[in-house]
Amino acid sequence: MPEHHEEDGKKLICLQTMEPDVIPSSKVLDDLKVTESEIEYKDLDFGPNFIKLKITDGVRELLTVIRDKNTPRTDFIFYADRLIRLIVEEGLNKLPYRKCSVVTPTGQVYDGLRYEKGNCGVSIVRSGEAMEQGLRDCCRSLRIGKILIQSDEDTHDAKVVYANLPKDIHQRKVLLMYPIMCTGNTVIKAVKILQQNNVNEANIILLNLFCTPQAANQLVTEFPGMTILTSEVHPVAPTHFGQKYFGTD
Repeated sequence: MPEHHEEDGKKLICLQTMEPDVIPSSKVLDDLKVTESEIEYKDLDFGPNFIKLKITDGVRELLTVIRDKNTPRTDFIFYADRLIRLIVEEGLNKLPYRKCSVVTPTGQVYDGLRYEKGNCGVSIVRSGEAMEQGLRDCCRSLRIGKILIQSDEDTHDAKVVYANLPKDIHQRKVLLMYPIMCTGNTVIKAVKILQQNNVNEANIILLNLFCTPQAANQLVTEFPGMTILTSEVHPVAPTHFGQKYFGTD
């Protein structure tokens, strides 16, 4: 059974503060020194370990509803959960499998696959917790740890306040969950905490929903061996995501 850390979670909610990556979109554009018309962000290539979800009409609708300021919170959560599930399923495709054979009800032998044991999830509080249920829906027995990172309101420098990780995390593949990346500072700090716990960056799979070009470039430069999955790279990230999802806007 996954570790829910419910008591710890209640304490963490009381520690709400501006997350390092949840900063005004205008600040991100100032840092990039570009506007949407000045950069072909859709064609940027961040290397083989940076993977974008295939944008179908259905996925585009999900992105549109989540970004729409007029979307009611109930609809927002419903569409966000659908997008989260797509990213989670894609992340599970990156985990190791082993070949196996099973016998069907008709007595036939079917050659298939099973997950290798030794995987876990880690959510970066608080926004990352929105992705936990999507992971649990797919992997009911997966252990989930948490990392709480706060930032200075002026400098946006990230610092770790709390970390609760599986003791044997260095032996596991890690699905790191954080939906919004404007600068990449939060994830960088979280990955360094994982590395301090002897997790190889090649064993980390970042599950993300919205990412700016700045954050993408910073992460692939800092951790070239880490796999990154996202649904969209765009200069303006929906920084209202966590507040609207949890009803604190």
